Formats: sequence, C-alpha cells, structure tokens
Amino acid sequence: MYAIVETGGKQYRVKPGQTVRVELLRAEEGEIVDLAPVFLVTKEEGPLIGTPTVKGAKVSAKVLGHGRGEKINVFRYKNKTNQRRLRGHRQSYTDLEILSIDL
Repeated sequence: MYAIVETGGKQYRVKPGQTVRVELLRAEEGEIVDLAPVFLVTKEEGPLIGTPTVKGAKVSAKVLGHGRGEKINVFRYKNKTNQRRLRGHRQSYTDLEILSIDL
C-alpha cells in the first residue's frame, strides 16, 4: 500500500515505515503530523485516484528531526565588466517517518 501526497510544493510517493526528507515543516521533533492533500492511494482492490484529492484520506507521519542541506554556491558573472556575485544557499529540511495511511 502506498500513497502520493503533497507537501512543500512537491509530491512524494510514500508507504508505511518509509523515511522521507521534505521541505521544512513547523513541527517539533517527535510530533505526529498529517500530510494532506492525498492524490492517490493504492489498496488490494486497486488504486483510488482523487479528483483532485481522495476524500477523507490522510497520511500520518512522525517528525524525526530537522536539518540543513549542503551548501550550494551560485556564481553570477558578466564578461569584460568585472561584475561578479557569489551567493550561497542551504535548504532546510525535515525528516519524516511514515506511520500509516488512513482512508
């Protein structure tokens, strides 16, 4: 059984017991969060496809921790004019453990 959920503007395919790294969520470590909207849920009978979401479906996940990704350097350069700009960026993330998919 798996589901497709959206969080942080991205869609993820998740199943119970899986750990997934998503965009930063404002939740404490150890807290249980519900991920919604749910676009698709598979069962033994076949998939339930939402139009656009599956009504009454939710995915429960436990917050394992927060962190920041590796630094990405963005270098902008214009030829012959000595224009240079170096900026760095580190994306914040949240690690989640998927507990259950409920209908």
